[in-house]
Amino acid sequence: MRDARLRHPDWLAPAWDMANVGALMTTRHGGVSAAPFDSLNLRAAVGDDPQAVAENQRRLEQAIGARPVFLNQVHAAAVAHLGAADARAGASVQTADASVTTEPGIGCAVQVADCLPVLFAAPQGRAVGAAHAGWRGLALGVLEATLAAVCDAARCAPGEVQAWLGAGIGPGHFEVGPDVLEAFSALAGSPRFVARSPGKWLADLPALARDRLHAAGVRAVSGGDWCTVADASRFFSFRRDRVTGRMAAVVWIEAASGR
Repeated sequence: MRDARLRHPDWLAPAWDMANVGALMTTRHGGVSAAPFDSLNLRAAVGDDPQAVAENQRRLEQAIGARPVFLNQVHAAAVAHLGAADARAGASVQTADASVTTEPGIGCAVQVADCLPVLFAAPQGRAVGAAHAGWRGLALGVLEATLAAVCDAARCAPGEVQAWLGAGIGPGHFEVGPDVLEAFSALAGSPRFVARSPGKWLADLPALARDRLHAAGVRAVSGGDWCTVADASRFFSFRRDRVTGRMAAVVWIEAASGR
């Protein structure tokens, strides 16, 4: 059962006016893990105490009233379609960088520590989805694939879907090389890539995500204003710390919707 009192006041949430849908992104606060995973690390395979991670995941589930289904993320564009079997204890973990569901009580969840999480919601909560968008997945079309899956499941148009960008590496810290420019077919003079030194640019990952969502027909795009690298007190960042925890962005259909 959900208990909103268990949600840490520092967690992020979209300002959606969306019936039947819940969504949030955790920060590093609200758990039991010790440094350097302090405190709400939600991923076991990073060197943290497995019992602490299990308790952190239990706290998240209790706070949202839905079962977060985590993925084996590989920086690609595959989308997993989640059902009740995926939410059962001991279920196999799907390899994908995005997920969608039409069933209440199942949380589409992605884990991040610099890559950009993007949450999607269709009208009346007919379908929801979450995508893990690092630059590789973004260039491969993970956002477009997730949007298409949500629209297909909800039988709606892209313009009816709302998208929210969580916290990720900001444009002042995301230094990239020519391989990233090539992946986006961008030139050094693109406004999304600012030259920093020979062969190095600062890339604006949230802006690149917004561009692709708008091009795909999504009109309502919000969020993306937090930098994980810049705020060590609030966010985990792999690029900044290397050994660190993972946060989660989760979207779900409210079980109380009667679906």
